[in-house]
Amino acid sequence: YDAFDGPRDDLPAYVGIADELGAHRVLDAGCGTGSLAILLAGTGRAVIAADPAAASLDVAKSKDASNAVTWVHTDAAGIPPADADLAVMTGNVAQVFRADADWAQALQAIGAALRPRGYLVFETRRPERRAWQQWASDTGPVIRDIPGSGRVERRSEVTAVNLPFVSFRYTYAFRSDGAVITSDSTLRFRGREELESNLAAHGYRVLEVREAPDRPGREFVLITQRTA
Repeated sequence: YDAFDGPRDDLPAYVGIADELGAHRVLDAGCGTGSLAILLAGTGRAVIAADPAAASLDVAKSKDASNAVTWVHTDAAGIPPADADLAVMTGNVAQVFRADADWAQALQAIGAALRPRGYLVFETRRPERRAWQQWASDTGPVIRDIPGSGRVERRSEVTAVNLPFVSFRYTYAFRSDGAVITSDSTLRFRGREELESNLAAHGYRVLEVREAPDRPGREFVLITQRTA
């Protein structure tokens, strides 16, 4: 993930938002390989980072030389109480919750991990921009040299579009031994009106909706606050 995604130009904006909100204790829900969590911890904040993928957490821990972050292996429903000032979901994590019940459960669990009047900030792709059309046309191979694995080729394909759901597949071919690994994902694209309705129903007030600074016009960044 780190090798193929390259520099995360979206992350400094979240540190800036944490500064704006005066957040000293931050929960990174769906932290992946820990890039944002480590960046936040480097500013002196207390950071709790949770993810359901054990392999991603192993990579994240390997980058946390000073053990500054509290890493938690759990899905959103299992996030522990954290008394956090701020919870963040980057990398469009909000879109992995396909079923209404799963999205509601995630919002409830994150709310329970926040202090009273704590904040939730997350990003999600704008459905009207139809990102899957670009994905479908951008299928050429990408090759990276991965430490410990050698040259790895990645190809992507959109496998289904049944709005609001879009499915896609990454295929990784390892040149060193010929191994091939596939990764299938399905995302849900929610519009702004639906998101704001969901959030209000689960105790959040939308304070502001911003553009993603590195992807203007393509994503929403929602800044919300618990109403209690």
